[in-house]
Amino acid sequence: MEEYKTLRAPASAEFTERRSRFIGYAQPVSAQAEANAFIDGIKKLHHDATHNVFAYLLREGQLERYSDDGEPQGTAGIPALDVLRKQGVTDCAVVVTRYFGGILLGAGGLVRAYSHAASIALGEAGIVTMARCTVLKISCDYSFYGKLSVCIPEWGGIVEDTQFGEEVAIRVRIRSALAELFCAKLTDAGNGRFQAVQIGECFAAAD
Repeated sequence: MEEYKTLRAPASAEFTERRSRFIGYAQPVSAQAEANAFIDGIKKLHHDATHNVFAYLLREGQLERYSDDGEPQGTAGIPALDVLRKQGVTDCAVVVTRYFGGILLGAGGLVRAYSHAASIALGEAGIVTMARCTVLKISCDYSFYGKLSVCIPEWGGIVEDTQFGEEVAIRVRIRSALAELFCAKLTDAGNGRFQAVQIGECFAAAD
């Protein structure tokens, strides 16, 4: 997988439907333990709620989990999970808290309400594309550094760190698909005097 979509930041949103209060929470997570901790935290925050419905998707093991938390089967957890699927996101979790207002919504009403709560929470969280990136280290002299600092963003790189010593050591992150071309441009610009050394890989926001 060269890229995937997930949530930009934790967020929440709420609305009221026929006197029932629905609060949607969304958060990026990277592991099952993190998802469970997030869900448990919302349950503790809203321990007095009628229902705390959840759903999450993880890249690791292509894991999907959901719970109706006492709502009629198929009316809460699955609709919330379907919102994540339709948005094409992963490594994220949603919890929808409901405070019952005394008026039954029916199966269709529940599906719409839980879907809407999950959807507006995702809207508040924002969706970001995470791309596979290569982390490079470049060591150069000070005379070349001025030119290189201008060229790195032009070549699609992002400077993560710069250390000034006898030489300048620069740590650069770039989409893995562009890394080979980046290195070729560096070699050409420095007349073969400087090369980039790969020191790692990661996924990082691409937009």
